[in-house]
Formats: sequence, C-alpha cells, structure tokens
Amino acid sequence: MNKLLLFIFLFGCLTLTGKAQTQQWDKLELSFTSKKQYQNPLYELEEFYAVFTSPTGRTRKIHGFWDGEQAFKLRFSPDELGTWTYQTHSPDNGLGGQQGKFHCVPTTNPLTLYQKGAIKRSKGDYHLSYSDGTPFFFTACTAWNGPLKSTDEEWERYLSHRAKNNYNVIQFVTTQWRGASTDRHGEVAFTGSGKINLNTEFFKRLDKKVDRINAHGLVAAPVLLWALPVGSGRELSPGYTLPDAEAILLARYMVARYGGNHVIWFLGGDGQYTDSFEQRWKTIGRGVFGDMEHPGVVAQHPRGSSWIGELYKDEHWLDIVGYQSSHNNQQAVVDWINKGPMANQWDKLPSRPLINLEPNYEEINFKITAEDVRNASYWSVFATPLAGITYGANGIWPWIQEEQGLIENHGNPGGKGPTPWYKSIDFPGSLQIGYLSAFIQQYEWWKLKPVPELLIEQPGDKVFNHFIPVVADDSHTLLLAYTPVQQEIKIRNPRNLSYTAQWFDPVHNKYSKAELNTGKGWISSTPPATQDFVLVLEVVSSD
Repeated sequence: MNKLLLFIFLFGCLTLTGKAQTQQWDKLELSFTSKKQYQNPLYELEEFYAVFTSPTGRTRKIHGFWDGEQAFKLRFSPDELGTWTYQTHSPDNGLGGQQGKFHCVPTTNPLTLYQKGAIKRSKGDYHLSYSDGTPFFFTACTAWNGPLKSTDEEWERYLSHRAKNNYNVIQFVTTQWRGASTDRHGEVAFTGSGKINLNTEFFKRLDKKVDRINAHGLVAAPVLLWALPVGSGRELSPGYTLPDAEAILLARYMVARYGGNHVIWFLGGDGQYTDSFEQRWKTIGRGVFGDMEHPGVVAQHPRGSSWIGELYKDEHWLDIVGYQSSHNNQQAVVDWINKGPMANQWDKLPSRPLINLEPNYEEINFKITAEDVRNASYWSVFATPLAGITYGANGIWPWIQEEQGLIENHGNPGGKGPTPWYKSIDFPGSLQIGYLSAFIQQYEWWKLKPVPELLIEQPGDKVFNHFIPVVADDSHTLLLAYTPVQQEIKIRNPRNLSYTAQWFDPVHNKYSKAELNTGKGWISSTPPATQDFVLVLEVVSSD
C-alpha cells in the first residue's frame, strides 16, 4: 500500500508541472518520460495526444510534442472552471494510457487577455473577439527577429513599451529564415530539408520569449513557415525549401508546442499562395489545421500586393484574410489599398477579418515617413469592415541593435543601416498607430463598414493620395471619414440626421470641434490644419 501511494505521488509530480490546479486561461504543462529512445520522434512516433474532458463534458484533443531526449510534453489552456480530466493516447507505453485531473480556478491575473479569454473568430463576424465575446481590435507590431535575436532584458523593454502604447499582438518568426540564418546563440530550429531534425534547445529558448509576450497581456503571432520564394536567402526559409510533408510536420510540432499560449497563427510568412503555389499551401493548411483541433485562430501573411480572399474562401481552416500592401507610397499601391480587391470583394466573400498585416514600414528605404504609415494604415482599416492593422519599422523587425547595423540578405538601402530597434519604437508612426488603436476602440467599431456611397465627391479619383474612405454603422448613428490632406469632406445625409462633429488629430492624439456646413441631404466640413484628420460624426440623441 505504501509503495502504491508513493507511486501515485511520484506520478503526479512527474506529469503535472506545478500544483494540481491551474487558473483559467493560464498555460498548463504536463510532462512525460518515454521508455524508448528515439533517433527522430517526428518520424518514429506516430501519435501522442491527450483527450481533455471539461467539467461540463466537452472534450478537447491536444497533441503533445517532443522536448529532447526522452522528454515529452502536453500544453493546454483551460477555458472552463471546475475539475478537468485527461487521458493520453500513444503507441509508446510510457506516454499512452495515462490519466489525471486538475482543477481550474478563476484567474487572478488583471490583464484583459486573461480576464476576457483567448482570441477567437465567430462565424459571421468580420472581427476577432475575446472568448467572452468582447470585440478584439487587432493592433500588431512586427518583430520578426525579436525572439530570435534579443536578450531577455531587451525583450522585456520592447514588450513593456508595446503594451503601454496600445499594441496587443506581436508578430515574429519561429525558425531560421532569410532575415536570420541563426538565433543569437548561432543555432537553428531544425536541420535538413528532405528529412528534418529538430533542435529542442532552440525551441526551449523560444518558449521563454513567447511566454513573456503573454505575460505582458499581448497575443503571440508566430510565423510557422517563412515562405518568400524569391531573393537572396530564400533557401533558409522552411515554407520555401521543405517538401509538403516536412512543412506540415514542422508546423504541427510548433502548434503543439505553443498551443497552450495565447496565439494567432501565421501559417506562412511573405509567401506566394496563388498560381503554381496555390495547391501546395492549401495542402499544408489542411494538413496542419484541417483535421486538427487547435487553439488560436489562423492567418496567412502573403507577399506584397497578393490577394488570396477569393481563392481561399472555402478553406475553413483560414480565419483571417491577411494581405500586405507593400512598402510604397506610389499610386499603384495606394489605389490597390483603396480600390483593390479588399475594398471590392469584402461583402461578396464569407465573412472573415480582413487585415493589412504589412503596410508601409517606417524608415524602409529611408523614404517612408510617419505620414506614409498613417495614410496606409487608416486607408487599410477603413477599406473593409474594421478589424485591425499592423505596424512595422525597418529597425524593429530585424532587431537592429547598433547604429548602421545591416539586415541579413536584405542589402543596404540608402548606404546605411536602419535605426536601432530601441530608438525605432519611439518613432512618430510607431506611437501614432497606438493612437489609432485607442481612438478606434472608443467606439462600437465592430459595427462600422465602408459606405463609399455616402461621399458626394471622391478627391481620390483626381489625386490618388487624396482618397477619403468613409465608414458607418447600419443606422448611420456613427460615421468616420479619414482625409489624408486638408480638403473638404462632403457627405450625403439623406435622412437629415443631426450630428455632433469632432476632428480627431491622428498626429497629436487630440480632438477639436468640427464646424459643419449643412444643406438638404448633405453635410460638409474642412479640417482645421494642413495634415490628415478623421471626421467623427455622432447622431444627436433624442433623449
């Protein structure tokens, strides 16, 4: 009897990290030891998963992963209060046939992400939400190399700054890629191409960086398979070099490893997902997410000016239709944002969030300014039902750590390297995208959709970069119009509604009163200064 009790005690200590209870929305980690020694468990171990049963009887199938030598783990974030049970399944006797339970208690974490729960997409919505139904306005910063190249102290400084400035998502790369052939320790995530071998020490270091993203109340958005098929260094990117089967194995491994975190998955990064590559990426997407119950929502990050909305409309694993407008302020790019497929097709496709995941990077080629960043961002947000936006700076994403530092495989534009990351986070555009997020979230933004028919004259038809987008709710009780320059905004008002009017200054994060001119069936106003502004019209309450 004493030996039996000792065995039960030791089993509990070995399999459940920490106490036999966990807080709701926290990451629970279960550890197991195989009785076998594998040369390459990715190929040799057919399956290892657990079925978790909630207090109300719902079941969740969660895949485990190899963590080096004979160590295996399962990670899971419980969404329901009460006692959960689990049972493991595997042909490996040391991993399968084990069962246990834990108690999920209310969170004591005051951060919104833990109070409201994991990010989800509900069918019929054009936006993301927290699990409690509260709309989530996606506001990301691009730190592709951040977790790979930063010190712990640098990562803390960056995450703290982003959280304080209204960002809620961090985009990053999880393996070697054309922008970073190794991490700061000179190691890679995997070796091989036809057959791959994982470096679990690489991923253990990455674990800590991902955990710290969530610890600041931010959602982690890992790119699983960087995929740009052109340019120097493309041979480093798994989404380009790996066969379909290996790409699926690698991606599924990372989904299992980081599925206990708060995540938004980017299946591919900078890839070409159309034309001759279309079937490959549909195969990979279905192989990773199609038959697998997984936490988090899924996006694709296409290369510049590539549109996948129509081609992928029936891919049920895809939650976010992402696009990249490229790093340019010329007419072709501006027209593509304002008059291209996003603006023309959003209401003809199954409803999903549509998000510009890579508009102008501030300082890229030393030509793109904060004004260009604001223009591209507001145009993008207002081109479709509101969902979110991403910011990038040419010194943050490669994690430039010294003056005139160079970017691997990206040349030397302008004859000098970008501004270091720790200065770039305070660039005007970097702060102003935080202003954009806070401004939008003061309103019931998830009800707003493009209403170009309300604009009496579109200046963008004559001067491409003077384009004015207009969004409103269905009853026109709230209307927002963005003008990139000082020019008259003239709007139809067929019901002759009475509005209060303000100008929001996206440069200085301030409001001022807007003077309205009115006539039968129309309203107009002109911004107070020679810069971009947002006109805010709210119906006067009858109470």
